[in-house]
Amino acid sequence: MFKKLMVPVDLMHPDILSKALDVSANLSKTYNAPIVYVGVTEEAPTSVAHNPSEFQRKMAAFAQQQSEKYGIAAEGIGYTCGDPATDMNETLLKASEDIDADLIVIASHVPTFADRLWSSHGGGVASRSKKSVMVLR
Repeated sequence: MFKKLMVPVDLMHPDILSKALDVSANLSKTYNAPIVYVGVTEEAPTSVAHNPSEFQRKMAAFAQQQSEKYGIAAEGIGYTCGDPATDMNETLLKASEDIDADLIVIASHVPTFADRLWSSHGGGVASRSKKSVMVLR
C-alpha cells in the first residue's frame, strides 16, 4: 500500500516525536517501505547545528539510530530554508515531492489558542499535500 514514508523530524524537540517514530516504524515494517526522516534548518547556526553540513550529518545519524532501533530501512535528509518558522510547510511539501513519499507521518502538538489564528505545521502540511498525511499527537 505504501512504498516510501516521510517523517518530518525536529531535532530541537525530540520529546514530541515518539508516537510518530513508533507508528512510522510499524508502518515501515508492515509495508516493507523505507522511511526518509526530513529535518529543516536555516543557514545560520542554531542550537542543533552550526551549519547545514553539520545538520545533514546529524540527520543521517538520527536515521541510522532509528534504523538500528526499529530494524527498518531509513535515511535522513536535511533541508535548508530562509526562515523555518514561516517556510516550514513549503519546505516539507517540497521534500515530500523530492523523495516521492506516498505517506507523510507527522507529529503535532496539542492545539492552543494560537492554532486558531495560525495553522500548525501538521495541519498546514495535511491541508495542502497531494500525498496521504497522518498527523499524530
